[in-house]
Amino acid sequence: MIAGWVVAAAAIIVTTPSLSDITSADQESFLPHSYESVQATEIGKKAFPQQATATATVVVKRADGQSLTPADEARVGQLAQSLKARNISHTSGYLTGPPAVAPDKSVQVVSVGLDAPAPDDPALLDAVRDLRAAIGPELAGSGLTAGVAGDVASFVDNENTFNKAFAVVGIATIILIIGLILIIFRSPIAALLPVPVIAVVLTVTTGLVAAAGKAFDLNVSQDLQTVLLIVLFGIGTDYILFLLFRYRERLRAGDDKRTAMIVSVERVGEVITSAAGAVIVAFLVLLLASLGFFGSLGPALAIAVGVMLVTSLTLVPAVVSLLGRYVFWPSKAWRRAPKATMSRRLGTAIGRRPALVAAASGALLVALAAGVLSYKADYDFSAGFPQDTESAKAAADLQRGFAAGALAPTEVYLTTGNGSPLTEQQISDFAATAANAPGVGRAQPPERSSDPSVARVNLLLNENPVSNEAITLVRDELRDALHKAAPPGTRAVVGGPTAIFADINSANNRDLSVILPVAAGLIALILALLLRSLVAPIYLVIAVLLNFAATLGATVYLFQGLQDKPGVTFQLPIILYLFVVAIGTDYNILMIARLREEAREGNEPHQAAAIGVEHAGPTVAAAGLILAGTFGVLMLAPISFLQQMGFAVAIGIVLSAFVMSMFFVPALTALIGHKAWWPGHGDERPASGRHAEPEPASVAKA
Repeated sequence: MIAGWVVAAAAIIVTTPSLSDITSADQESFLPHSYESVQATEIGKKAFPQQATATATVVVKRADGQSLTPADEARVGQLAQSLKARNISHTSGYLTGPPAVAPDKSVQVVSVGLDAPAPDDPALLDAVRDLRAAIGPELAGSGLTAGVAGDVASFVDNENTFNKAFAVVGIATIILIIGLILIIFRSPIAALLPVPVIAVVLTVTTGLVAAAGKAFDLNVSQDLQTVLLIVLFGIGTDYILFLLFRYRERLRAGDDKRTAMIVSVERVGEVITSAAGAVIVAFLVLLLASLGFFGSLGPALAIAVGVMLVTSLTLVPAVVSLLGRYVFWPSKAWRRAPKATMSRRLGTAIGRRPALVAAASGALLVALAAGVLSYKADYDFSAGFPQDTESAKAAADLQRGFAAGALAPTEVYLTTGNGSPLTEQQISDFAATAANAPGVGRAQPPERSSDPSVARVNLLLNENPVSNEAITLVRDELRDALHKAAPPGTRAVVGGPTAIFADINSANNRDLSVILPVAAGLIALILALLLRSLVAPIYLVIAVLLNFAATLGATVYLFQGLQDKPGVTFQLPIILYLFVVAIGTDYNILMIARLREEAREGNEPHQAAAIGVEHAGPTVAAAGLILAGTFGVLMLAPISFLQQMGFAVAIGIVLSAFVMSMFFVPALTALIGHKAWWPGHGDERPASGRHAEPEPASVAKA
């Protein structure tokens, strides 16, 4: 088996393309064409082909904090010309003048176009660095200071923060996984086993994903490699732990190493297959998403889980079977079952008072889920970064002098749609009306395109352009007002960052309303096939959805409540779907399968719950602790949205493992009793055909 894996892995690695061959930074397909902001972007590209990929805004002010004088304004004009004369690579424009002076004379701006084939081209970062290096000498002795703001400038300032954050997170993750498994099994071999296995799976997976992308013309995001690594470490470690715990249990029962593995794969293999099937289905449901990124992410993650499933049923058992008892070396603790363990006490308590346990754990989940009622999405990434950088300070100066939306104007395109030219009267009338539209702080002078049928008016909003207030304004009120303001025979198309986020908000809400119910239905179907029951899948799926809501609610309580943030990152619900709903289902499946197994041994429902928690509890706890810790280290990053993601997924996994799977599901199953397995009677002892498994001593004593 191991030799076959080496040959197959080598063949896949050699013959498949690289993941970079299907990686794209083009975000045009992020939203479908039906959304207005995408239509506006396409109009802008055709009508204003000379527009830059991005913009760097040089914000100039007096060093003494006083208002700019006419001489200062003239000096800023000279600065623009001097910078332009330097011919800094990948820059253009250098526009300044009266519209670039703040109404209160506090600042003046120089708009510099940044040109590159793609918005994430490293050359843009170098252009900002060169621009900053040139500004200081040009303003020396003038009494003026300047800072460069904009998305690219912000990325330059925070690049080291990102790199340090991910370095810390990466190191902490590896140390945590190895350290916790080392504590659990007291064996360096068991602790290190997931690392090479998952490394092999990651390499094979990237090749297969790239091959699938080539075959079906799919492009993937540059973030995919990171997401794949997280998913594979999460489920891979879980599945390896599932197998190692059962293998250790069989060795304790007296099986030789090969018989122990045969029985372990027979019993845990069904659980791993069902769990992986549920995760694969959950990821494939992302194909229903209207956001293009998720449509390509789903199949890639499904392939990754599929490869990990095959690995868990073939390569891992082969390696562990070959090592035998040495997989737990040098510890000898595996030989004896621990006495009076915490899991036994918990199991006994659940078996004796299932109603109380179900009510208490369910009430906790419901109380946390209530926080969802206050949920607000936050689209402002810049607020999550350090605010003492040059770009952050320049942006603050700009927003104080101009309208809040100065760095991200709302772009409104006026077009006849049939190629007939716009008249000056139509353009001026529309610009005047647009300037007085709801929430608009200032309208910039209209720009005519080389295409006579198109003109553009940039509007600066009074609100932070990535705030919930601005997004709601554009989606619900401003767009309607601008559509009505378009002169007869023309139409207004609203675009720009705020409009894009408004459409992403609508698409996100639509996707969650489709994905969650469909995924829940398909997971319930998998559970029904595994358990041969219609009752258990219903309350298991309800438990998973309640856990999802509780996780989001807990995050809202912490960040919106205790920390008074304007909201939580808009990506969080779909992230929780990926890592809490999909992967958290594993723990439910492991626990319910063990409860059924104990019921088949002739134990009554309450006793089956007690024994099931005793034996499956440590596995669920260890897997949950490792996965939660893996995400929890993200809270070490000095970046707000990484902290939110780390906390949310970590608390979601903790709730999945330690509340839902350890308490709520076993207690509910004990309460419902034999009816939980209706109509298949899956809790009855099979007449024949199963491998006879002698009970471990601890179970016999229980």
